[in-house]
Amino acid sequence: MRAIGLNALTGLSAAILIATATVPMDHGIITTVHATDVNIPLPRPRPTMRVPRPRLSSFPGKTEVMEFESAPFPYDGKNPATGKPFFDVFYDGRFGRRGARGHVYWENETYTDPRVLLHIPKGFDIRKPAVMVVFFHGHGAKIDRDVRDRQQVAAQITRSDSNAVIVAPQFAVDAADSAPGAFWEPGFFDEFLSEASEQLAIMLGQPRAFRTFFKMPIIFISYSGGFVPTAWAMRLGHIKDRLRGIVLMDSLYGETDRFRDWIVNNRRGFFISGYLGSTRARNLELQRDLAEKKIPYSMSLDGDLKPGSVVFIPGHPEDSHRDYVTQAWTVDPIADILDRLPEFKQ
Repeated sequence: MRAIGLNALTGLSAAILIATATVPMDHGIITTVHATDVNIPLPRPRPTMRVPRPRLSSFPGKTEVMEFESAPFPYDGKNPATGKPFFDVFYDGRFGRRGARGHVYWENETYTDPRVLLHIPKGFDIRKPAVMVVFFHGHGAKIDRDVRDRQQVAAQITRSDSNAVIVAPQFAVDAADSAPGAFWEPGFFDEFLSEASEQLAIMLGQPRAFRTFFKMPIIFISYSGGFVPTAWAMRLGHIKDRLRGIVLMDSLYGETDRFRDWIVNNRRGFFISGYLGSTRARNLELQRDLAEKKIPYSMSLDGDLKPGSVVFIPGHPEDSHRDYVTQAWTVDPIADILDRLPEFKQ
């Protein structure tokens, strides 16, 4: 269960508790990361806009940003990587956490937002096979300003042909911190999914649909610094039979062993990693590991995604890290992936 009360710190602490990689900030401190491999082929022509086909269900669609009881933050427990308190700074009556670059993020400004973005697209049909997408945002992000509005994550679900819903929790607000918060605690991610299922059923106007949402297959999509909470949710959540696939969007900054082990031990699920220059080395490392274990993979998306598919998608010189969620190997890459899963098509 979630730790209760603030950790009693007696003075300014210089301990650094962060165990995450340094990644580009999503809101523009570092706005662009270019691919550097001159041998990468030129990109295929890209459409300027995805036009969804008409949906037959009468549901009008709904998007909400709401507070959760089981959100990853607030959190005042321990960092399991170090066994030390999450907050390692106390100054002038405030608790804070020192980031990898030395900046102190204060609890009241960065780690108290319990909101979650939920979206059910127009035409969603609970009677048909459906999938729940859990989106893990990157650094320097807010789920309304960035995930919903700038990255168009909810809108991409609507523009796809998929019978899908989106769940996107807020982690550290506008900060270079990949901490999973309460998702570090065993069983907490399951509580989060249970509350998300309950709220989605209420949004749909069918409270009894809770069980249907709670049993839905899940796809994890991680952008940039979201790789840490993704790995912990994958490790501690009781979702082995539900996790249909993992998508890393220029996000393999670490936790390589955990993603490799998931690929090796879950041959019914798919794995996709699109990458630019800053994550290229770890993607090449993962490719070598899989080759040694004789796990086949491809270097481009081609047709529908099948059980056991492993795909690496190298970037191109014009691709930018900041825009990668909306413009990667194609426009609306999240919608593109969902449209390659025929079992969930409307």
